[in-house]
Amino acid sequence: MSGRANVRRCHLETGLGKLMAGRLHGKVVVITGSGSGTGRATARLAAKEGALVVVSDLYEDRAKNAAELIRSEGGTAIGIRADVSIEHDMDALVEQAVAEFGRLDVMHANAGIMEPSFGTDKMLHQEDTSDWQKVFNVNALGVYLAFRSAVGVFLSQGTGGVLLATTSAASEWAYPGFGLYTSSKHAATGIVKAFAVHYGGFGIRANALAPFAGSMNFFHPGGEVKDDWDRLPTNGVSPVPLLLDTAYDLNDNAAIAVFLMSDDARYLSGEVIRAGSGAAPAKAPINMPTISGGRLPPEVVNQMLSGDLEQISDTLGGD
Repeated sequence: MSGRANVRRCHLETGLGKLMAGRLHGKVVVITGSGSGTGRATARLAAKEGALVVVSDLYEDRAKNAAELIRSEGGTAIGIRADVSIEHDMDALVEQAVAEFGRLDVMHANAGIMEPSFGTDKMLHQEDTSDWQKVFNVNALGVYLAFRSAVGVFLSQGTGGVLLATTSAASEWAYPGFGLYTSSKHAATGIVKAFAVHYGGFGIRANALAPFAGSMNFFHPGGEVKDDWDRLPTNGVSPVPLLLDTAYDLNDNAAIAVFLMSDDARYLSGEVIRAGSGAAPAKAPINMPTISGGRLPPEVVNQMLSGDLEQISDTLGGD
């Protein structure tokens, strides 16, 4: 066999090996806020694609339970408690990841919170500055601190890396009832773009995933993670227009996140990728029932906070 044929065969076998091993084979992936919801779904899928996963969450039991679940599915994962709004915690998180697995390849800043007044009739000018600070500390500063800690390692390794943030449809549009969240997610998008511009020359990519729907566990921080809260009502009723003829699943968000982590997305940086079922082109990213002032009905807010999916569905007009 000629030398050129040997090279082609080697490339083919290497490519097939990577395909069989998974798109993230051997990559060390840190995901904040991955004890539940989209973060947990992404951590599980990344592990199935061969990643060595560091599950991080503000609540240690969530982080460790998610890591244990991944290991039970045949993956490799550890769970670490970390507060994304604390600089030392983010530095320590990255240090522990490197100590455990020897390197770092992906930082996914996924953690996020809503303001306490979400969906109520509290006007934006009435919001407490302490609530502003808390939301921005997690949703914006938390992205910056996670990225900053990771970039230091990426630069020292000299092999590039991937930065990914979970933003939201609210990073591009504004909605009544959660102005603090909307503002903070716009800021997170700016952080992603700034890192993409500053560090692209070092082989570091930065992108954002903007889901249009998520998990009810998002509204119950610190509580028991309930798998059925990771699904929308099955009768098709949703505050987000589902314009495709398929039911939404958290794995739809996770699949995009894993793609952005992988070498398949090697030429994507500074982008916001929407997971929106066609809602963005329709210019109807959220279609919430309203009362005077464009607010959610109080009964819907209460049902969301109680996790009563069936009752939400009935209130929104489901069968």
